[in-house]
Amino acid sequence: MIETVHVGLGARAYDIHIGPGLVAEAGRHLAPLLARPRLRVITDENVAALHLDSLRAGLAAEAIEMEALVLPAGEATKSWPHFERAVEWLLAEKVERRDLVVAFGGGVIGDLTGFAAAVLRRGVGFVQIPTSLLAQVDSSVGGKTGINAPQGKNLIGAFHQPVRVLADTDILGTLTPRDFLAGYGEVVKYGLLGDAGFFEWLEDNGPALAAGDQAARIAAVRRSCEMKAEIVARDETEQGDRALLNLGHTFCHALEAATGYGDRLLHGEGVAIGCALAFELSHRLGLCSQEEPSRVRAHLANMGMKVDLKDIAGDLPDADGLLELMAQDKKVVDGQLRFILARGIGEAFVTSDVPREVVKALLSDELARR
Repeated sequence: MIETVHVGLGARAYDIHIGPGLVAEAGRHLAPLLARPRLRVITDENVAALHLDSLRAGLAAEAIEMEALVLPAGEATKSWPHFERAVEWLLAEKVERRDLVVAFGGGVIGDLTGFAAAVLRRGVGFVQIPTSLLAQVDSSVGGKTGINAPQGKNLIGAFHQPVRVLADTDILGTLTPRDFLAGYGEVVKYGLLGDAGFFEWLEDNGPALAAGDQAARIAAVRRSCEMKAEIVARDETEQGDRALLNLGHTFCHALEAATGYGDRLLHGEGVAIGCALAFELSHRLGLCSQEEPSRVRAHLANMGMKVDLKDIAGDLPDADGLLELMAQDKKVVDGQLRFILARGIGEAFVTSDVPREVVKALLSDELARR
């Protein structure tokens, strides 16, 4: 039942294994990659409490010795202090360039650990064992690593590909419904950006997937990873096509900054709202019919997800304030915001040709509905 997706990057190519029981079998999958039988693992308190013993046992089955650093859970961990702590711990543990470091957690742990591995001794290998749906379909694949700055998300980091990804779908069963649905925001994104058939499949199978259908979960993770792998292989460092993966993210990152990167808005929730806004913006610019954004919003609502700005608790900046936060985005080129817009479901493209006043009007209208 284990599926494999290959990320074709020449000498840096790697496989993503997807399916149940991969944590328990981690030793068997990782032993062939090790120069010596030891691994250093970085995780967070929530994952450690639920799954660290299982990983330890899975590695011990192949006589692999393991030590772990347990960091606080949450987006605030993607910061200089915790990054410094991680790097200094890896040095204290005498991690050598031929060793591997394991990121065992969601996107926060994966991004921080990958960045630590990228700079440690000018680059050591690392393995992603993503424990959230969001990390399994997005952040664990493609080699983007980094931490946040006060000025915005992911502004400090490096491209550093993992050597293997183990996406254990059993672990998804331990996520809260909110965390699972937040990850589903990234799954929907893949259908919206480049595969209308996948979006249609999600419309039919999304409720079963959320309810725990293992086959549906494996299929969704596999297709998401296939799409990301294809795009990353074409454009590893985001000079062109890879920007498509940021559908919804220009709005999302501004909303995350506005809400303090906390529990008011999870990343995947922001992506879902951002995708709905991107399709509405596309309609206002005459790129697609009203039917397209309506269909996006209907599916998100049917899944019980956040869809609109009014679904975010608490105060938000005005339209000008949100535009100012959007201007901090990494995707700004020569002061021009890059948007991922769509001519229809599955037909996304990248453009900088978006009048500021149209974006402001959209945000103003959405804020007025709160």
